[in-house]
Amino acid sequence: MKKKLTPEQINELLKTLKTRFEKNMNRHKDLKWDKIQQKLEANPEKIRSLYEMEITEGEPDVVDYDKKTDEYSFVDCSPESPKRRSLCYDYQAWNARKANKPESNAVDTAKEMGIELLTEEQYRHLQELGKFDQKTSSWIKTPPQIRELGGAVFCDRRYNTVFMYHNGADSYYAARGFRGILKV
Repeated sequence: MKKKLTPEQINELLKTLKTRFEKNMNRHKDLKWDKIQQKLEANPEKIRSLYEMEITEGEPDVVDYDKKTDEYSFVDCSPESPKRRSLCYDYQAWNARKANKPESNAVDTAKEMGIELLTEEQYRHLQELGKFDQKTSSWIKTPPQIRELGGAVFCDRRYNTVFMYHNGADSYYAARGFRGILKV
């Protein structure tokens, strides 16, 4: 069970998120922090997930608002893939490794944090807001037809272009992590 955050930890996190929000208004034009904070305070489990994103150096920030569902999307906005790297894609891939197993896998780590891996569309949207993963790469949600064949996909930005690649789902690299999304 995850340790409960102290009021001080919550206040510090909200302060950090607000500062980042105000510093990067290009990511969320026309949105107001006060409304976002009210939603967060009404959903303490979401604050815990944002805390997990923050302590792994994901630098979560609001990148979208869905009027239909009244949800804000927080995404890892760190320049390089957050410090949750050297992970296979999912449990099936991790379990299949006979030697040199990494500590865990991206899908389960995200689930434990209460977030999801970005889809290709979400990753490309993030890249419209800045330049991310210029030295690292990030696993993204893999379509079932690729995963069923043993593969997984990841993205990065090179030569001022966003690329999507494939690898065996059981592979892992020190420069590959994952970016998550949390809807509040």
